[in-house]
Amino acid sequence: MATILEKTAGLLAFVRTVDAGSFAGAAKLIGASPSAVSKSVARLEQRLGVRLLQRSTRTLSPTSEGAAYYERVAPHLRAIEEAEDIVQIPGNVRGVLRVCVPTTFGRPLISAWSGSFLERYPDIKLDLSVTDRRVDLIREGFDLAVRIGDLEDTNLVGRSLGVLQYVLGASPDYLQRRGIPRTIDDLKQHACLGHLLAGRPQPFTFADGTRILPAGPFDSDDAQSLIEAVLKGVGITQFMRLAIEGDLATGRLNVVLPEIPMFTTPIYVLHAFERQLPLRARLFIDFLVEALGVDSN
Repeated sequence: MATILEKTAGLLAFVRTVDAGSFAGAAKLIGASPSAVSKSVARLEQRLGVRLLQRSTRTLSPTSEGAAYYERVAPHLRAIEEAEDIVQIPGNVRGVLRVCVPTTFGRPLISAWSGSFLERYPDIKLDLSVTDRRVDLIREGFDLAVRIGDLEDTNLVGRSLGVLQYVLGASPDYLQRRGIPRTIDDLKQHACLGHLLAGRPQPFTFADGTRILPAGPFDSDDAQSLIEAVLKGVGITQFMRLAIEGDLATGRLNVVLPEIPMFTTPIYVLHAFERQLPLRARLFIDFLVEALGVDSN
């Protein structure tokens, strides 16, 4: 007769494989190799005497038996994980936290946040992905994703982190060479650099709805590259103010048209946990609220 340990072997590998949609994705969640996950699921199938996963060269999905088994097993596995979070205290919390953040923040800012968070919680391993691509949290195994802008229809759970302000910025050197714009129309005579999204430069957008399409010698889909170009005097661009606050404070950058407010945009953190958020994820969200210091109104 099989022992309880034998009966539960492979459950984690199976559930995480269904969650992630692949052995590779499950391996990232578990901290094992894809081959180890695959073998563990195969042993579970052999013990049960039924195929749980339909495998092909391109896709991996549960069979009808696998889907039914997953629906019964997955909630219990999540309950065990939640129970472990309950008995942890913030100072002793541990585990892997996979987070996706947009490049708009700027890599130095992200690096500073990561370092500060890990100093506070040294037993958490932070797996950070920086991309503007809309990741699939469940399929790709992310715990949290930070999104800027209005949320699209989603089954994910979102928490507002507040509102971000945008400004136009330029280096003192550029403004000395090319002159200081006094009106929105003046921008048409300047080198305006565009932040590319889906291959298209995003317009400079003001609070009253006025939009100017940037036209200059350089566009990029990487926020940090735009910051560096503006610091070198290449032109003017639209920034999330938070990303250049340090450069404004030191005088390396100046706000252009400071008397004309630009648009604001909401910022959210999303997760796919159905009920209780893991403690490590809750702590990271609280840290973001503190680090952002954005307007919650």
